[in-house]
Amino acid sequence: MSTEQGRVEAIHVAPEAGEEMQSRETVEAVAGKGLRGDRYFDAAGSWSGEKGRALPPEDRALTLFEAEALEIVERDEGIDLEPADHRRNVTTRNVAVDHLLDERFRIGEAVCEGVEICEPCAYLEGLTEDGVLAALVHRGGLNVRIVESGTITVGDEIELR
Repeated sequence: MSTEQGRVEAIHVAPEAGEEMQSRETVEAVAGKGLRGDRYFDAAGSWSGEKGRALPPEDRALTLFEAEALEIVERDEGIDLEPADHRRNVTTRNVAVDHLLDERFRIGEAVCEGVEICEPCAYLEGLTEDGVLAALVHRGGLNVRIVESGTITVGDEIELR
């Protein structure tokens, strides 16, 4: 993490697979389930079931994405993405999310653990524009397990435990 405290910049959920991401100011993170109101909470996401078999649903309960990655992609590739466009749940600021892999950390009231680096997929490019897949390679975010339930709010700090 940088010298400035990492924080939640945006929260997004989609009630069903493929639906537009909806912005939230606050969300309930439920251990072993996900974010209340999100498609993965009820195992209805694109990577639920057979496609996501390699990673158990509880290990996809929450996804993180760095706001700085959006800025880099716009600067270097000319691709302008909004925080909802990357389809991850929590957009962070001042957090190297890859460094949270295999770590326990707190986001607001919730305690989480980084489980797997997320690489972008062709599905995302199909929903956005050509070039997104290549632009986000190694910048796709992090799959996270929720260990202790709690509320997450825009502006909350993200800190190692």
